Amino acid sequence: MHDRTADLNAPPPTVERATREVPRALRRYLSLDDFEATARARLPKFLYGYISGGAESDAAVADNRRAFEEYGFVPRVLNDVSNREQTTKLFGNTYAAPFGIPPMGSAALCAYRGDVVLARAAAAMNVPMCLSASSLITLEDVRRENPAAWYQAYLAGEVSRIEPLVDRVAAAGYDTFVVTADVPVPPNRENNIRNGFQVPLAITPRVAWDVVSHPHWLFGTWTRTLMNFGMPHFENMDAMRGPPVLAKNLMRNIGNRDQLAWKHVELIRRRWKGNLVVKGLIAPADARIARECGVDGVIISNHGGRQLDCTVSALRTLPEIAAEANGMTVMLDGGIRRGNHVFGRSPSAS
Repeated sequence: MHDRTADLNAPPPTVERATREVPRALRRYLSLDDFEATARARLPKFLYGYISGGAESDAAVADNRRAFEEYGFVPRVLNDVSNREQTTKLFGNTYAAPFGIPPMGSAALCAYRGDVVLARAAAAMNVPMCLSASSLITLEDVRRENPAAWYQAYLAGEVSRIEPLVDRVAAAGYDTFVVTADVPVPPNRENNIRNGFQVPLAITPRVAWDVVSHPHWLFGTWTRTLMNFGMPHFENMDAMRGPPVLAKNLMRNIGNRDQLAWKHVELIRRRWKGNLVVKGLIAPADARIARECGVDGVIISNHGGRQLDCTVSALRTLPEIAAEANGMTVMLDGGIRRGNHVFGRSPSAS
């Protein structure tokens, strides 16, 4: 883990100092929303839609954001807060902030060596980072870039595939294994159909024009990747290398997720010696089952609204799940767009 003790002991930076430390090209981006206009311009439409869109009518995406809008601050004033800090302890590690980088599938298709970029950024800023199983750079390479990275699995309910994958992740030195629980069937992402995105990727005339009309991505990401590393593969779905992104048999390789059950979590718990996390819980009853299975932590999530539309926001069931935790670590994702959506606490707070 990157040692930022000296930075954390330093006084909080002023706005002017913080602005000077940000690269000039990034100073106009003040929240996550500000990045979307640039992404829309630089990425092919089919790829931008894949990243930004949710399932069906985007009702779950909207509820993720609406849930935060329903909360407000009730400030207490005239308290000495000069000793404030954002550090957070998680699984025995101290991180510089109470947020991290979640798993992003096909990140290296969206930006050149995207998973490596995210891993390096997380290490430099000392925040958690989780690698997606649907990534295009080997989990071993990412781990070398960031020894504190986590691994997130999309598992078929097949013991013969689960056990070798768990062993591979352990051999690579990962200490946190995340099981994704909310993907039993492929989502109905209507925006992908409208924009021409499909799995496996298909180069239709429409997609071809979309690509050539976005030269920044064509040459800066796709062509550069092909020249330096060849055709991207799904490297981390299983113990062995997966198919290329253009493979006809890709759906067969990612199938049978509808068979995944709590018995498989129990199997992983027996085999995995590190931290075990289940991601994709919304129901408090599932948090109780996770705790009884020996899970170390859960990530409350509706998959960013990208899996089952109309699923309620994670924020709405957070209090009930926290009540079920009984010592189990509880994390949350979905709807977080800026700093005031993330709450820390002072060192003296209980």
